[in-house]
Amino acid sequence: MRVFQAITQHDPEPEVRRAARFQCDLMRQLGAIFEDTAGWSMPAHYGDPAAEYAAVRDAIGLSDLSHRGKIRVTGEDRIKWLQSIISNDILPLQPGQGRYSSFLTHKGKMLGYFRVYVQADAVWVEDVGEVGEATFQALRKFLLYGTKAKMENCGESWGLLLVSGPKSAEAVAAAFGIEVRALQLLHTLPATIGGQQGLILRTEETGEQDFEVLLPADAVPAAWNQLMTSGAPFGIKPIGAQARELLRIEAGLPKAGPDLNEEIVPPEANLEGKAFSLSKGCYPGQEVVARMDTYGNVRRHLVGLIIQDKTVPPAGSKLFSGDREVGWVSSAVFSPQRNAALAFGFPLRDFSAPDTTLTVEVAGTRHQATVHALPFQKHS
Repeated sequence: MRVFQAITQHDPEPEVRRAARFQCDLMRQLGAIFEDTAGWSMPAHYGDPAAEYAAVRDAIGLSDLSHRGKIRVTGEDRIKWLQSIISNDILPLQPGQGRYSSFLTHKGKMLGYFRVYVQADAVWVEDVGEVGEATFQALRKFLLYGTKAKMENCGESWGLLLVSGPKSAEAVAAAFGIEVRALQLLHTLPATIGGQQGLILRTEETGEQDFEVLLPADAVPAAWNQLMTSGAPFGIKPIGAQARELLRIEAGLPKAGPDLNEEIVPPEANLEGKAFSLSKGCYPGQEVVARMDTYGNVRRHLVGLIIQDKTVPPAGSKLFSGDREVGWVSSAVFSPQRNAALAFGFPLRDFSAPDTTLTVEVAGTRHQATVHALPFQKHS
């Protein structure tokens, strides 16, 4: 669904662009208001973000995540190669299973945060966040000559739909004839959709029941229509980025880009046992992460923040305790349900306990912010 700014440029993949324009037209007909996301034009909302939020909490929401980075790794060394450079252990994974991981600098800073899905003939890497081609460009530097592995950048050639909410499994079953209720988190099922081979993924994006549909880009419009039609009896609605962002923050789910970047090492983002391993052996940044675990010297922690005066601080806003600068805000959104702003922040560890009172500086004015344990809201 990418909208290219330079339409007159040479187009190496015209069929991809036609599919993209068709998908934009579908969403525009549904009232989509677009915004730029990592070089893609994506729906910010469909006229009523509050109703979209409610649809995910109470029924079903359908989102297009085709802007996400997607990499397919093939070749006989694919597992061995990835195992040597990413922070989590993927050797135990069987085909159909997945795991979170990160990709670190030698100083332990986060260059990427993604989900890795092992298949019989390939490994899929899906970015968690809107970072464009950054993960592909970072990983390819480590694909040395002689390694029997091949990376395919599928950012534009494959699409990704997200089906979220307590009735999402029913919608997927009605649309594609695939029973997914028993699918475990980060597990996958093969699917034939519109004559194309794809995957159904059990993920976490909203705090509700989330399924992603990964399939070739030219099959995305038909899959979208199938889901909208089959999900209508269950109350399905198209969902834009604004509602999805509130759902994500309420669920306490950080993402690459605003929250997880080269300012952060994984233990600071509470990713122990989720996105890095302390026992798998060497990988870039492993010594730094292991040293933090051994000596307990994590400098700061990801926390939730509630700002009662409704001020939504921009990313990078400074956090203070008294006159001392103690951290920053990474993501923030206004919550109509709480009538307050909710944010993720990275204060120093001595200021990260729940109910700690801090201030956040916005345009020269400081606003009170209270530390809140994550997630803000627990759902099914």
